[in-house]
Amino acid sequence: MKKSLSISDIVALGFMLFAFFLGAGNIIFPPMAGQLAGENLIPAMGGFLLTAAGLPLITVVAVATAGGTWDHLTSDLPKKVALLIAALIFIIIGPAFAAPRAGLVAYEMGIRPFVSQPGTLHLALFSITFFVLAMALAWAQGSLLDTIGKVLTPIMFVGLVALSVAVVLNPQGPIIHAQGDYMSQPFTKGILEGYLTMDTFASLMFGMLLVQAINSKGVTERKDVARYLIAAGVIAAVGLCLVYIALFYLGATSNGIAAGLENGGAILAEYVKALFGDKGQWVLSVIVLLACLTTAVGLISASSDFFSKNTKLGYKFWVVVNGSACALVANVGLAQLIELSVPVLFALYPIAIALVALTFVRPWLPNPKLAYRFVLMIAFICALIDAAKVAGLDVSLFKFLPMFELGLGWVLPTSAALVGMLFTGSQQSDIEKQAEA
Repeated sequence: MKKSLSISDIVALGFMLFAFFLGAGNIIFPPMAGQLAGENLIPAMGGFLLTAAGLPLITVVAVATAGGTWDHLTSDLPKKVALLIAALIFIIIGPAFAAPRAGLVAYEMGIRPFVSQPGTLHLALFSITFFVLAMALAWAQGSLLDTIGKVLTPIMFVGLVALSVAVVLNPQGPIIHAQGDYMSQPFTKGILEGYLTMDTFASLMFGMLLVQAINSKGVTERKDVARYLIAAGVIAAVGLCLVYIALFYLGATSNGIAAGLENGGAILAEYVKALFGDKGQWVLSVIVLLACLTTAVGLISASSDFFSKNTKLGYKFWVVVNGSACALVANVGLAQLIELSVPVLFALYPIAIALVALTFVRPWLPNPKLAYRFVLMIAFICALIDAAKVAGLDVSLFKFLPMFELGLGWVLPTSAALVGMLFTGSQQSDIEKQAEA
């Protein structure tokens, strides 16, 4: 008998995806971007929404279109290359950057304000506690939909709605002039800031996690799974947009009480204190802890599922390994972790975007295998140049690339390669054979 999801299950699925996305970066970057953008709030926010909400939604749709698995998504790539790309993404969103960042932000915004003399020992103890809890919630894959989508997320969502309404009704200062790059190129700067959320990477993997959640409810038909996956993606993207708009506006109107603070988390904390008093910190702590915890659960679960399927070791073993690694890396410190992650994101984000674009145009590619290899190679080479520039290396030799100064030197070469592959037919079989070799 053909099974289907109820409306409540679909909403819970969307809430679960929203909760997985809404973590550390989603909370700390928009307030700072909003404050710096000032009068250029709208274009900066537009750029940010494009890469922090639009791209993740498009990626979820691509995953659904491709069949809901990484193997389907990368079927035209050599298996070893596809496996390497997936492993790198899982390491980035798992134990290397995104998951530890969730724990760090949870500590900085949810715990540290209540500690009179915070130190490394407090961070270490919190990291262990936080990730043990995340591992416990990720332990049983089949229960993620009920645990995250129907219990934790609604609590977090109510807190976010209350905060958003308060910000709109009672802004804490005027919107002032833009600062830094937001003065001359607010839209592009917003696009690059959206990279830092890592949600396009995450959506490649969360889409597959959601497929398992859907399957656990007895729905296995490919068309039905794709339909529910896209519905969940739309719900999550709408939720993210609403949160981002509120946090951008919060940042833009924060100069009266939080000018000059070093990060968006501090801006948010000061704003909440101004709106709700000292008790507001408790509200903020609950929101941040839940947001970061649900994200960490999703990241650990997705990473563990991937490594268990590609090694002889089981899912629960990898939950312990990934969770333990996250707790260890979290002790590096938030500022250092963000600084280390930026060049890596600039190197790999274009590959993820190119892969998504290839998925949508695949029906019109005369030679898909050659196209995937060539386009991703161009994207990666150009992205490495952008990453080197961000890391502080001298790559002025490549300043002839369009949009090089904006950090988007990969865009036009990759787009040109993609368009060229639409007109490359079977006569290129010799080149394809060389690529396969």
